[in-house]
Amino acid sequence: MRRGEIYLAQFPFGDVPGMKLRPVLVLTGELGSVPEILVAYISSVTPTQLLPSDLILDPSKLEFRSTRLKTKSVLRLHKLATIHCSSLARSLGNLDSAALTSAVDKLKQLLAL
Repeated sequence: MRRGEIYLAQFPFGDVPGMKLRPVLVLTGELGSVPEILVAYISSVTPTQLLPSDLILDPSKLEFRSTRLKTKSVLRLHKLATIHCSSLARSLGNLDSAALTSAVDKLKQLLAL
């Protein structure tokens, strides 16, 4: 797995114990001696008010077809998790280079880097 790839993965709930299988964007390669990666949450539920760290992924548009998402979704870059590589279920697709650059820029802004 590489940065920019989209996988189905077990993603932790933020407010209660447990995990849910959902699309995620891989933000790093494997980290540390235990194979873990940093991922960002992707949701098919678009909030009424987007945050500056959100990025709409619409597979009906040419630049997002490579994501292989089934429906318009939102990349929620403020919802990050470090997960074990074994939490990845299967590869879906990837962000094209322009969308990945946009995501990285939004992350930099979010983290004030």
